[in-house]
Amino acid sequence: MTPPTATVLLVFGRGIVREAGDYLLTAESAARVDAAVAYVTAHEAEFRRAAAPRIVLTGGWPHAAPETAGPPAGCHEGELMLARASAAGLDRYAGLHAETRSRTTLQNLVHTVEDGLLADHVFGPARPLGLVSHAWHLPRVRFLAGKVLGLSGAALRDVPAGDPTAGRAGRRELSFRAAARLGYLGVHTPADLLRRERGLARSARLLNGWRRPSR
Repeated sequence: MTPPTATVLLVFGRGIVREAGDYLLTAESAARVDAAVAYVTAHEAEFRRAAAPRIVLTGGWPHAAPETAGPPAGCHEGELMLARASAAGLDRYAGLHAETRSRTTLQNLVHTVEDGLLADHVFGPARPLGLVSHAWHLPRVRFLAGKVLGLSGAALRDVPAGDPTAGRAGRRELSFRAAARLGYLGVHTPADLLRRERGLARSARLLNGWRRPSR
């Protein structure tokens, strides 16, 4: 039996770079948008029949220090991904929305909910929420989606992007996944999750400072 098509997709960014004064998606971020394009194209009929199909492209100013000023309007990660999706014609099949405040995967999910980008949608096995990212990232996305959205199993549909660097990235991701499962143990509300994330980030910075030799 063919599983139900997810006609609401969350696309998770993988960073932006600045080159010659321009802000550009990394190859990995572009690959995730392209995976969404391929998925929608493969399920065009279902998207055309669906009530209020939607694609949310998430990401603000990732990998920057919290005090770092963000990029100019139109150059946040979610906005750049939305522009790529629109150029590929996805706006013909679904409403496109950008979440532009987040710096982490957890924040992608929390801010998407806070900004009302999933409003009026109810998800379950018959109407799953699609998660678009690389295969090595999706287990952590699923774990955090369970914490933030209360969804698991067949209520979520994985939409993996291709990745030539999967081995290296996957090995790093294993440590992030383990840290998330331990660090967010017993924490459930979005506010508490974000508070715990800030605490974990502070601890990591202190640990890195302690390990760095004096100069």
